[in-house]
Amino acid sequence: MSSVAQPYPRVSEGDEVEDVKERLRMAIRDARKIRSVRLRDAAAHALADVVLTIPAVADATCVSVYASRVTEPGTGPLLEALAARGVRLLLPVLGSGLQREWAEYDGPDDLRERAPGRPPEPGGPTLGAAALADADVVIAPALAVDTTGARLGQGGGWYDRALEHLRPGAPVVALVFPEELYDAQTRPLPRERHDRLVDAVATPLEWHLITA
Repeated sequence: MSSVAQPYPRVSEGDEVEDVKERLRMAIRDARKIRSVRLRDAAAHALADVVLTIPAVADATCVSVYASRVTEPGTGPLLEALAARGVRLLLPVLGSGLQREWAEYDGPDDLRERAPGRPPEPGGPTLGAAALADADVVIAPALAVDTTGARLGQGGGWYDRALEHLRPGAPVVALVFPEELYDAQTRPLPRERHDRLVDAVATPLEWHLITA
């Protein structure tokens, strides 16, 4: 956990779960914007060091990762470290109507921001939604994760649907900043029936296997 202030929404009787989620998303996004470039860069390198110690990642020959947006926990150093090991890297590509696609990472110069607000994507050919079955482990973005594995995403359920193609037994690891890891006993994240739990969570400080 972190000593940094942790946003948590007030919940009133009759509140819809999605409304509570959206209030929390807005608060976390605002908090992320405050980090300086220096702190973001330091966190990205520390996060790479932590993720590389996760056994499923260390043993993987194919990993699904993502190219982070500016305020997200940075994945640039992680992508470069995995590529240097010869690991095949699959990155998400958002097709029309949020269609689920994947493409191989071919270095930072190949990444393109295809639309404002969208994460950078590889420029190579897309491989279809079923390509995710090749991944030994999935590194997924998150705004927050709690200790039961509940994950708060950006909204829209893209990853929840994409993970339907994940090979059975392949773990999902979410990346967050330290204060975005919530104790489910005191501050459980709002969750809906379709929300998929993650198997582990990594921060720039440490990683945790979800055992609840």
